Amino acid sequence: MSVPIEELKLEIINAATGKPLGAGAAPSADGVLVVGDFSDGGPGPEQWQLAPVRATEGEEAEGHQAYVIRNAVSGKVFDDTAAADPAAADPAAADRAVRQWDAVDGNPGQQWHLVPAEGEAGLYFIEGATDGAVLDLDEPGADGTRVVLREHDDNAESQRWRLVPAEPERTSDPVLRWRALGHWNGRRSWRLAPSAALRPVPGATPSFSDMLLVLERFGSDEGAGAWESEGAARSPSGQPGGWAGPGARFLADTTGTARSDIVGLKPAEGVVASSSRGDGTFDDEERLLHPPVPPANPEDLWTLADTTGGGKPDIVALAADGVRVAPQDEDGTFAPAGDEPALRAFGHGEQAGGWLADKHPRFLADTTGDGRLDIVGCHDDGVWVSLQDEEGQFAPIGDEPVLKSFGHGEQAGGWLAGKHPRFLADTTGDGRLDIVGCHDDGVWVSLQDEEGAFAEPLYVLDDFGGDQGWSSAEEHPRFLLRTTGGGAVDIVGFGPLGVVVSRGRGDGTFEPSKLVLNDFGTAQGWTSGKHLRLLADITGDGNPDIVGFGNEGVWVSHSRGDGHFGQAQLVCRGFGYNDDAGAWRVDRHPRFLADITGDGRLDIVGFGGPGVYVARNLFRRFRTR
Repeated sequence: MSVPIEELKLEIINAATGKPLGAGAAPSADGVLVVGDFSDGGPGPEQWQLAPVRATEGEEAEGHQAYVIRNAVSGKVFDDTAAADPAAADPAAADRAVRQWDAVDGNPGQQWHLVPAEGEAGLYFIEGATDGAVLDLDEPGADGTRVVLREHDDNAESQRWRLVPAEPERTSDPVLRWRALGHWNGRRSWRLAPSAALRPVPGATPSFSDMLLVLERFGSDEGAGAWESEGAARSPSGQPGGWAGPGARFLADTTGTARSDIVGLKPAEGVVASSSRGDGTFDDEERLLHPPVPPANPEDLWTLADTTGGGKPDIVALAADGVRVAPQDEDGTFAPAGDEPALRAFGHGEQAGGWLADKHPRFLADTTGDGRLDIVGCHDDGVWVSLQDEEGQFAPIGDEPVLKSFGHGEQAGGWLAGKHPRFLADTTGDGRLDIVGCHDDGVWVSLQDEEGAFAEPLYVLDDFGGDQGWSSAEEHPRFLLRTTGGGAVDIVGFGPLGVVVSRGRGDGTFEPSKLVLNDFGTAQGWTSGKHLRLLADITGDGNPDIVGFGNEGVWVSHSRGDGHFGQAQLVCRGFGYNDDAGAWRVDRHPRFLADITGDGRLDIVGFGGPGVYVARNLFRRFRTR
């Protein structure tokens, strides 16, 4: 379970009553803590911060990390009266009081463990570090009841507590609009007044230009081509690199010029593109990259990827009869895929294994570090791999999967595509990709050895799974990437309470997860049905930032370079769900971050109703070296 970092302010809510913990009705010398309703005129529910106590690596790995629970305003901390003054009370006695008191360095009576309630996502027992007694209510049914310490009882709901982060802090300005004023003599005048809409603050970093319609094609409106995605399947990041179905539009470098072009999959015509002009606009005319694979099938999936490491992308299709590859020629055209597939596997037809998009994820990735992309797929019975050789040929797959795990069938773990994301990532730094998956109970890892064999999966972390509240891959996106330059691969996810990070140790395991930002989670109103959330390096410092397409527009939370992120800033008033931000919809209007000019900065590109919209990244544009 993810524990909030010290910077976040929290309310502590009792699970039995749903009421917050705070100070007593009147200030008193004993600092009594109570749970109950708090009136507007009196003291309110306190906000608290968790300050970790220095622990050994072994203690932290075993979940024995201790915390000081500090009042965010007064600085006073949870205090076990008996442990602080053993002469005043018997520490083993039941129902001893808990108070907020002045902090004393190293006082064990002011140190607490957060123990997850098994099978109840987001609930904890707050356990004293001295003897294992837990926080409870003196009279669970009474309002304003005292908080006491009692022996742990797994069936007592009053001993369970929920940590609720305070509202996120965001940076934006209200939009001023003209408002009509009526006068007694019938005359009318106007004045500027704030509206419900927001705009970026001056100096927001990074800053983006206003959203501009640059191409009246590839849109969902009738006049822009009436594009409609029928079977697109994206990578966990939502960026190019996943597989796309008929009607999909995305950004990809089709020529090797380091500029992203527009690519669309027209069911009747095939793969078409509109090239970037290098100035933030695109060619008016579409060019045909590749006709449909005969016979055209709506279940075919496509992508563009440099499969050989030659610097130019190829077109790869997962067709009914297997994998088809169309390499790019010297003149920039794509050769026909041919009569025979490059590999009779990983296709949706029975002759190619019966791979289905909603059950069997497939990846193009360099699993061995030789610079060539291989094909990896998770079928019913486990993981299958086809390596690419020096001649660009894909090896036939064997009779058995390389790993009987991470598969859809119960015999391979019962991994569901919509619920259990799986990744290929180098978690050890040896240049070979390992398999990482988030199942119901948490994170599992299978390491790849020097011979290319995958070890039996190891359970490494009790977070990022369905049992911890991560209900689906779509609602709670998860990523494996480095949050620090040169560091190990970390796990970053958008969880129920906000952004959660688990730092990689570089040996295939991960540190205990931490809630590092109280934003971009379902608790803050972010949902997959309305919003997109991505990780991308917007500022060019080498660290991924959080980018969210929210109600008001595009929000960015900068990476601090240590696995933490700053408060979100509104950087573009467009591409958002609200009407005044463009009324963009997830199911109709794809949005991407891509470098469309070749200047090394990621711009925002969206496919709206009338066509293609762009907001240029202005960060460092007017700065001198």
